[in-house]
Amino acid sequence: QVQLVESGAGLVQAGGSLRLSCLASGRTFSSYAMGWFRQAPGKEREFVAAISETGTNTLYADSLKGRFTISRDNAKNTVYLQMNSLKPEDTAVYYCAASASGYSGHWRMGALYDYWGQGTQVTVSS
Repeated sequence: QVQLVESGAGLVQAGGSLRLSCLASGRTFSSYAMGWFRQAPGKEREFVAAISETGTNTLYADSLKGRFTISRDNAKNTVYLQMNSLKPEDTAVYYCAASASGYSGHWRMGALYDYWGQGTQVTVSS
């Protein structure tokens, strides 16, 4: 069992930056690939980024590549999402998730993640 708790969200002006954190409970954090997803009001949940168990491999939504960076610190059981040059369309609830699948081809698919955080609101004002 893995419990995930996101933090670091809030209100920011367009062009600003935020760093989200996701703290995982349990001693098996390093066994999971980690992902970030988001869901804007009235829209479907979408993949943002994912990172392999060791942090060696990362994957990004094409539209976000270059602005968002995912990283992890296995000693702290934490995965991060650094978001730069934020736009109003980045406004959403952001979720972190843990996947037992080491296959990066699965990482874009939310249904293949095993555990989810409760989500945290990011609001970008214009």
